[in-house]
This record gives sequence, C-alpha cells and structure tokens, in this order.
Amino acid sequence: MKKPLLALMLCAAPAMAQPVNIEISLPEGSGGGHYRPYVAVWVENDRQQPVKTLAVWRKESDWLKDMRRWWRKAGRYDQGELDAVTSATRKPGQYRLSWDGTDQAGEPVAPGKYRLNVEAAREHGNRSLVRQVIELGGEPARYHLKPTEELGDVIISTGAQ
Repeated sequence: MKKPLLALMLCAAPAMAQPVNIEISLPEGSGGGHYRPYVAVWVENDRQQPVKTLAVWRKESDWLKDMRRWWRKAGRYDQGELDAVTSATRKPGQYRLSWDGTDQAGEPVAPGKYRLNVEAAREHGNRSLVRQVIELGGEPARYHLKPTEELGDVIISTGAQ
C-alpha cells in the first residue's frame, strides 16, 4: 500500500526534477565609454504573472526602472526577496543561470507552460527584451534566441539533455 503512494508522490513533483538552464551572452559595446548593462531574468506563468526573478545584475538602484517590463511585473513589488538574486553588473562574456522549477517562495510550481524573460538596459544606451515560452515537465527542448542590441545569444535548455 505504501509503494503506490510513494510512486504518486514522485510523479507529482516532476518540475523539481527538470531544471531549466539559461546561457546568456553579453556582447561588447561598440566604441568606448559603454556602461555594463543592467540585466533581469525572470519567469512568468501562462497568465503573464511573475513566478520568480532568477537574477538581477545592477549597479545603482535608480536605473532598475529602465528594465521596464521586469520593473512593472516584479521589481517595484520587491519585499526583500530580490536581495538573494541581485549582484553586480557583468562585463561582456558568457553567463549561466538555472531555474529549479520553484516560485519566489521556493515552492515547486506545477508542470506546464511558462515564459522565460531576459531584459537588458544600458545607462545612456538601449534596452532589449527577449522572451521564450517553455514547457516545464514536457519533453527536453533547446531554444536559441537571436542577439539583440544589448543581449548576445540566449540559449535555454529544458529537461534532461
């Protein structure tokens, strides 16, 4: 009688077993005097409600509002939970993040469709936003988002690959 219950419990948490890996490339700015971009990476559910902010790379908090989409969705409602994912701006290069399938409170989310967002804004520069719908708990998948002005390649992998 205990084995079916254990099997049911294992099947109920597939989101935890399938991490989402994100590779973000920050390009070199053209010319000299470019500031490093501010970057926010977050997940929304199928109703476009924020589920979790994965990373915020920033210097001065005054410029966070320039990541307009993230600011309207999650940033301005911060109640201290963003400190854990906030760090300094990054120089051009490749960076890796991972989403463990949990929400901002650390609770596992249900399998289904989610939208992964990466937004970058540069002080005295431009703003870029790339988005990709992913399926948590579905077949393994790999997405390659094309470079924009402030973001290089963004590669998202779901499930075991």
